[in-house]
Amino acid sequence: MPVDRPDVQDRVATRAASQARLDGWLSGYRPLPGIPDELVQPDGTTPQAWLRFLGELAEFPQGEFEDRFALATRHIRDAGVSHRIYGDDNERIWPLSPLPLILGEQEWAQISAGVEQRATLMEAVLNDLYGDARLVSEGHLPAAAVTGGADFVRAMRGVKPAGGRAMHLYAADLGRGPDGRWWVLDDRTQAPSGSGYALENRMVLSRAFPHLYNAMNVQRLAPFFSEFRASLANAAHRSDPRICLLSPGPFSESYFEQAHLARYLGFLLVEGDDLVVREGQVYVRTIAGLKRADVLWRRVDADFIDP
Repeated sequence: MPVDRPDVQDRVATRAASQARLDGWLSGYRPLPGIPDELVQPDGTTPQAWLRFLGELAEFPQGEFEDRFALATRHIRDAGVSHRIYGDDNERIWPLSPLPLILGEQEWAQISAGVEQRATLMEAVLNDLYGDARLVSEGHLPAAAVTGGADFVRAMRGVKPAGGRAMHLYAADLGRGPDGRWWVLDDRTQAPSGSGYALENRMVLSRAFPHLYNAMNVQRLAPFFSEFRASLANAAHRSDPRICLLSPGPFSESYFEQAHLARYLGFLLVEGDDLVVREGQVYVRTIAGLKRADVLWRRVDADFIDP
């Protein structure tokens, strides 16, 4: 009669203990009435993505998850990952949540398609307003709503954007509405922030919980940054362009993010005083003299740009 080996028996016992822990977590959980809940759907079931995540979490030995998360938050503090609230003199340590927001592949595909559609629409509107202005001439938009806007730059009408794009980066603030669907709360087009913090979060947590990330098959961020860098490079007029990230400086609310992205993408982090214009061409001041700047990625709001 076959007898289970000790290692097999240990795995079975571990799985049973993990399942018991998971059942205990879910049995005591009750969503608030009338409010959409991430963990429990209206029909009382838990999404598979959450069950898989909590199942992996339940397999951690007692105290190990807390220890690993403590190391992650310590790295955040030691690396100086910070942000600044507008008007504050002091920086704040970037907050890191022990529980992520879990989005399944199907739900994320729907969000992604909607945000992409919104960005495409805004790009088309910008190209029209600074081009043929058919939205105005055909009566879809009142002219006063466009020309009366403080952000409309009349002198840029007819100017073709380098690389063919008027808007290289777009971000949307999202929130789940009372009906359970995702709503766009705000559009960020001038100097969208957040991508650098998302990158740092991913790097820190994937090092702290490598097995968890592999088990969950988390969607990678690297392709986004690679394509973004390529889109900026394509706007230049030479094969190996010098790309600069124009920052407001250390007192910016998201200065850490700007510095982090410049390092990660291989850009020069510059401020206004680092730049000079000669015969219509922008140059960067360096210890080796003036160096040509082919692309400027602006992280300074338009109100603070020298006209």
